[in-house]
Amino acid sequence: MAKVSPIPAGMHSLTPALILDGAGEAIDFFRRAFGAEEMTRAPDPSGKKVWHAALRIGDSMLFLSDTSPDMAPKPVTARLWIYADGVDAAFKRATAAGAQVRMPPADMFWGDRMAEVTDRWGNSWVLAQHTRDMTPEEMKKAQDAFVASLKKK
Repeated sequence: MAKVSPIPAGMHSLTPALILDGAGEAIDFFRRAFGAEEMTRAPDPSGKKVWHAALRIGDSMLFLSDTSPDMAPKPVTARLWIYADGVDAAFKRATAAGAQVRMPPADMFWGDRMAEVTDRWGNSWVLAQHTRDMTPEEMKKAQDAFVASLKKK
């Protein structure tokens, strides 16, 4: 018998999962805002709630489900990072889909350009693009300059 991989094909070792009210609506929003692709959806017996869904965003998976008195009665929110090319376009797409702005796109001292939005379920989405590789020394120097700039304000 062939050995079965402990990690299913297309998955990574760590997969975030959200529990929220309105998982079906969230799936539609995640499609519009982040280009999510629905891989699977298992509705509850009533057909009104989602017991489990798997979405692919880029090369990563996201699980989500509705709250359920028998399983997960309270919503669980998260702060999720999406690394992709074109963070400014990703930010525009997310806000056009209804995400709320927490931070517009900006260059960060550690070599990323990033923005942050929130969805109506309280999840925070950081949209990031790595723009430059830095040595530990370069990053420390940039961090020190950033901290010094905060003290001047």
